Amino acid sequence: MSGQLRFEILGPQRAWYADREIDLGPGKQRAVLAVLLLSPGRPVSTGQIIEAVWPEDPPANGPNVVQKYVAGLRRVLEPDRSPRTPGQVLSLTDAGYLLRVDPEAVDAIRFERGVHAARRHASESPERALAELTDALARWHGEPFTGFAGGVFEAARRRLVELRAVALETRAELELDRGRHRETVGELVELVAEFPVRERLRHQYMLALYRSGRQAEALAAYRDIDSLLREEHGIGPGEALRELHARILRAEPTLTAGVPNAERPAPTVAVQAAAPVQENNPATVPLYADQPSPLHPARDGLPAGSPSPFAVEQPRRERHPLPTWVSNTTTVLGTLLALVSFGTGTWLVVLAYAVRRRSRRLGLAALGYFLTATLLVVMIATDDLETEDSPAEVFSALGVVFLCWLVGSAHIVLLNSWVWGRITGRPRVAQALEEERRIRRQQARNLLHRYPSARLEFAIGRPDLPRAFDDGGLVDVNAVPDQVLATLPGLTDAQRRQVAMDRWVRGPYGSMEELAARCPLPVAAAEALHDVLLFLPVHTPATTRSTERFGPR
Repeated sequence: MSGQLRFEILGPQRAWYADREIDLGPGKQRAVLAVLLLSPGRPVSTGQIIEAVWPEDPPANGPNVVQKYVAGLRRVLEPDRSPRTPGQVLSLTDAGYLLRVDPEAVDAIRFERGVHAARRHASESPERALAELTDALARWHGEPFTGFAGGVFEAARRRLVELRAVALETRAELELDRGRHRETVGELVELVAEFPVRERLRHQYMLALYRSGRQAEALAAYRDIDSLLREEHGIGPGEALRELHARILRAEPTLTAGVPNAERPAPTVAVQAAAPVQENNPATVPLYADQPSPLHPARDGLPAGSPSPFAVEQPRRERHPLPTWVSNTTTVLGTLLALVSFGTGTWLVVLAYAVRRRSRRLGLAALGYFLTATLLVVMIATDDLETEDSPAEVFSALGVVFLCWLVGSAHIVLLNSWVWGRITGRPRVAQALEEERRIRRQQARNLLHRYPSARLEFAIGRPDLPRAFDDGGLVDVNAVPDQVLATLPGLTDAQRRQVAMDRWVRGPYGSMEELAARCPLPVAAAEALHDVLLFLPVHTPATTRSTERFGPR
């Protein structure tokens, strides 16, 4: 029977005989089995079992208690064994109790062997190593030995968790070597959150961001680990992280050399320098990655002439969701068109969605509706009104009408993201994009705090200026022209005019509280603006030097 037994301890403890799951009994009996599974094929003494299962308060008749739980395990592991027959799976030897199972039947041992094999093959056969790591990590279903206390289980738990972390780091490194930096960023975000002080994961995360053309975010990731280590542990990042940080600041070409699909930051970034708020007439100032800014010869401790830490690529244009009312109106009009035209216009509506969403599947659906509508028109045009149609012809005509008319109309309704989200329970695309914009706003704020000169180099908070950096829609209320203030969300036209007039008469704002008090704004409107507005000092050469020293307000 032992050849058909399988055990899982990487997560909830479970066991199977062939395809049937076994009830392992009470908690202490499971703990005794867990001790034996740590050493399959090797005897474990009664004293070792007692020390592991009852570390604080061992029972007075410990050997008898262990014998009782072993007898219970024999009954579930060998149900066909007669009571007086010696156990074949779990037997007693002179050295202790011996669990006779193939080590490969224990998921933890297969996991360990898979990770060690992958690390041996990583240099000579990366693809094989990656497959072995993926297979090994698929066996992990949660923290092992949950519910079991004591030093023996704690040591085994820490060893397995550490091995998993090493496996995840090795897999990420192999993926980065293959040029899959964009695909790996999302996984590394989760791993950095799970293992916040593992510097190798943070190193890989920064490298993946940089190779994806996200240099500013890579620098922000370094600041996060630097702050965490100094505040909670009183130390700074290790040499490898510090070196990578310096190389990213210098935008070294060797960081992306030989890496497939790696995107180096653009060599130049042309933005417009923000003029004082009274002069809505900014001048264009080119900033080069290999030269100091003419406005900021030294930036945040960087020597003049050092490469700019803000060189970024021009982001590709992404499709932004339509406003809800536009999307709903489009759905209603498209459905009416399909109904009024008896399905012959369905293909036009679906084709418009295909173009908007750049969807090949919707394009094929539009082609199908077009061919069906064409068939319907041909059937009507060739129908002889004087001759009675056969049942087959009537059925075919009704089927074509049903497909183009009713099915097509339902399809158009389901293409509405709000309707589809309600049916499937998935978050709306707009909500997902808004969450991404919120994250970008926070990253831009962090960047301003660390590098105040980014205000000018990236035109953060200036949607009225051409720029290459996506700040998530931040608005510097003290610098933008009145036209931008007229687009602030959550305000009436009268409130927007009041903000613009008050700023012109009484000067710039210092905080959201000051704005709400001076203008006075409802609480709901102030909360809506809190995440969007910046309150930076009005830009002059003097304020530039001040904010570079002390940071933005």
